[in-house]
Amino acid sequence: MGLLLPHQEKAVSEMHNGCILKGGVGTGKSIAALAYYDDCENPGRLIVITTGKKRDSGDWEAEGRLLSIFPEVDSWNNIRKYEDIEGAFFIFDEQRVVGSGAWVKSFLKITKKNSWVLLSATPGDTWMDYIPVFVANGFYRNRTEFLNEHVVFDSWAKFPKVKAFLNTKKLVQHLIDVMVEMPYEKHTIRHEIDVFVDYDKEAYDVIWKRRWNEAESRPVRNISECLSLLRRCVNTGPGRLLQIRNLLIEHPRLIVFYSFDYELELLRALDVKTAEWNGHRHDPIPEGPEWAYLVQYASGSEGWNCFTTDTIVFYSLSYSYRMTAQAKGRIDRLSTPYTDLWYYTLKSGAPLDIGIATNLSGKRNFNEKQWAKEAHW
Repeated sequence: MGLLLPHQEKAVSEMHNGCILKGGVGTGKSIAALAYYDDCENPGRLIVITTGKKRDSGDWEAEGRLLSIFPEVDSWNNIRKYEDIEGAFFIFDEQRVVGSGAWVKSFLKITKKNSWVLLSATPGDTWMDYIPVFVANGFYRNRTEFLNEHVVFDSWAKFPKVKAFLNTKKLVQHLIDVMVEMPYEKHTIRHEIDVFVDYDKEAYDVIWKRRWNEAESRPVRNISECLSLLRRCVNTGPGRLLQIRNLLIEHPRLIVFYSFDYELELLRALDVKTAEWNGHRHDPIPEGPEWAYLVQYASGSEGWNCFTTDTIVFYSLSYSYRMTAQAKGRIDRLSTPYTDLWYYTLKSGAPLDIGIATNLSGKRNFNEKQWAKEAHW
């Protein structure tokens, strides 16, 4: 146990089969989970299910070697391969068991026949997110039983929408039963700074008010196309790249998070060494005194760490609060040599940017349909 910090030792002492180990990004959940496995009697084969990036990074194997543990590590995309395993110990890294899809079905099959724990910084936003874990712990036979006992749906909605939850005292107790908190007062200080940039208001109004697709000289077909065009209009303003260049003067090593390929094309024009992590390329973090690591939210918001810079820039806003929080954690780690960490978020005064930012600041995901309804689409 000498490898563990006090907050990790306390968490390990409270962990049990079927628990969720909840700790902020960078608080050391992995080594705590390995230590818990090491403490178990006859724990059996160890299998870690994690993100593809974390599987490829070798981080789990490196931490395992510290405890003379040699886990098998695979990604959530391959979870179905393990449905028939029995008598093993599974660590599910990063919360992916939400809803009722294929991963959840595989998760429930695995947890019936094996010991397991789940690690997450953000395990759930609503009670619906906890259904798979509650079912896996035997609190309910299946999803249907949970819905019948606790959920009232809005009968007037066009699609299933929760109107209210019933008997929440029971749900709170279930959550207490499965949740192991691992709070930790970090040595780092986050400095979060909004950087305001211009956008082409005239072009924005053509899309939003006139419902016109200028590039294809035709009317906008639907709200999804409209918002896609609005985001491109906002996110390609020349002021954004100029601000990145200005920030590189003060912070010569930057991690830059972006959303779309057209943003990446602009970022490639930076006058420093660049590397990329996205759906097309998986470059390592650059080395040297000046560089920009261009990371797509969807591909690289979690599962890797960087100890050679203290600065992240959000070139554009993600719809996902969870993804944004995970992205911030790439430099906020227990072993970072930095105390002051800098986060710059580029924002415009466009109504869409304001809507996204408002939801993120309230720790909510941005919902296009809801925003469009409130904006009188």
